Order: sequence, then structure tokens, then C-alpha cells
Amino acid sequence: MAPDALLKPDWLRVKAPQRERIGAVADLLVDLKLNTVCQEASCPNIGECFAGGTATFLIMGPGCTRACPYCDIDFDKSVRALDPSEPERLGEAVGRMGLSHVVITSVNRDDLADGGASQFVACMAAVRRRSPGTSIELLIPDFCGNWQALAAVMEGSPEVLNHNIETVPRLYRQVRPQGRYRRSLELLQRVRQDWPRTYTKSGLMVGLGEADSEVLDVLRDLRAHQVDIVTIGQYLSPGPKHLPVQRFVTPGQFDGFRATGEGELGFLQVVSSPLTRSSYHAGEVQRLMRQHPR
Repeated sequence: MAPDALLKPDWLRVKAPQRERIGAVADLLVDLKLNTVCQEASCPNIGECFAGGTATFLIMGPGCTRACPYCDIDFDKSVRALDPSEPERLGEAVGRMGLSHVVITSVNRDDLADGGASQFVACMAAVRRRSPGTSIELLIPDFCGNWQALAAVMEGSPEVLNHNIETVPRLYRQVRPQGRYRRSLELLQRVRQDWPRTYTKSGLMVGLGEADSEVLDVLRDLRAHQVDIVTIGQYLSPGPKHLPVQRFVTPGQFDGFRATGEGELGFLQVVSSPLTRSSYHAGEVQRLMRQHPR
């Protein structure tokens, strides 16, 4: 059977989110003209997260200057000014939702000299003004290796800094053509070394043609670069123009990744399951921070 004809197994079937379950959060996002990665990237957990009153805010979008063939976010290479009102609207949303932990991510903005670092900083400041008790997790792009931009972001003191490694080195040219595996590892290590109180996090997709042994090699690389938390989830192709699924990884294999990561390698947490995404159950990091204070 051709890879694009693979049948989705039972463990990946989720019910479509019902309007009454997600309505309150969706209405708030419309009211404040905010984007979420939950909607833009067609996350399968949108019903669960919206029903629980959580969301991962997507800033500087919705268009992205990179056209990664696995991603459902629209490609837009035009030069666009940042919206100066976006940080305050995001801060208001966090306050109105009463979030104890918020995840802020962005599209890639390679058209900007700092890759959008200043907007991350402004959003963190707005959240802290409106909701000072809320912990902040940033899921950032690689800023094309602009370490001054990274430093500007880190001066805002996010509790968690996430940057996804996405896939194994062998598949980078195919899956993440504008990314660099070693550059992403360097970003994560710089954060851990220069801002040691910040918890570092990364994630990858499986099902794109990698072997389990390659996934374990990535975990070893991440741990060697002092990453604290890892997420691993099944890649699901958004549509016919995107990369096809090459295999469906079983729940038992995901359990094996978690056991190796938390046992042999010593990550603080490995969230590994078919439906895991970068920000799935992200609020659990507060428990980790209490157990492993810095």
C-alpha cells in the first residue's frame, strides 16, 4: 500500500470538536482578533484544549515566511508590519481566560531583522501587566541563528523556552528545508547555559520516514544539549499538497520513547503519544517547576 493510502489506525481517531465545547474560547479569540496555532495548524486536540479553557496563541501571523511541507499554516513571504496592538490584546485574553500558564508561539518572520523577537518581548510584558501570576512558555523559531534576537527574547525571562527540533537529521532537507539541525541544537543549549533558570523544551514528529533508532539518537542529542522536556507525536498530513505519512507509530513505541527518555537519558519529562503536540498539557510544567526548582 502506498504511503499516502495508509489507513489511520483506531488509536488516532478523535471526535470532531463540538461547537458548544469550544465556543467560549473561540468567541473570545474572534472578539480580540487573535490567532491560535490550535486553529491555524489544524491541531487534533483543539476540542480538548478549548473545552478546558486553554489555547496556544500564534503571534505575528497568520502567514508564515517559510513553506515547510508538513505544516498547515499558510505561506506568506510578503513584508508585513507588526501589529502594535497585538500584545495588549493577547494580555487581555490571558487575563479574561484566567490562565495559570500560557503558551505563546509565532509563525516564522524571516522578513524582519530580528525575526519578531521584539513582538515576543512585548507580548510577555503585556501578559505580566495583566496577569502577573501566569507562567509563560514561548515556542520560538530559530531566528535564522540571530543570537542577539534570542538574547532579547530571553531578557523577558520566560519560565519555559521551547524550540522544536521537528525531525531527525537525515530528513531535514525534505521536512524542514530552511531549518538547520545543529543550529536548533545550539539555540537550545545557549538558552540553558546563558539563562540557567529557564526550563528548555523541544519536540519532534514521527511517521515521516525515520527509524525508531534515529528518534532515540535525537533524544540523546537533545539531552546532551541540556534540554529538560521533550514532546513526541504522530505526524498527520494536513492534505494532499503536504508530505504523506510514511508510517503510524504504535502507542507501545511511544511508551518506549518515553521510558528511554525519562529513564536512561534523564529528561524531566517526555510527553510521548500519538496525539501529543508541542503544547499538549503544557500547564503540567508548573508541577515540574515545583519538583525541580531553579
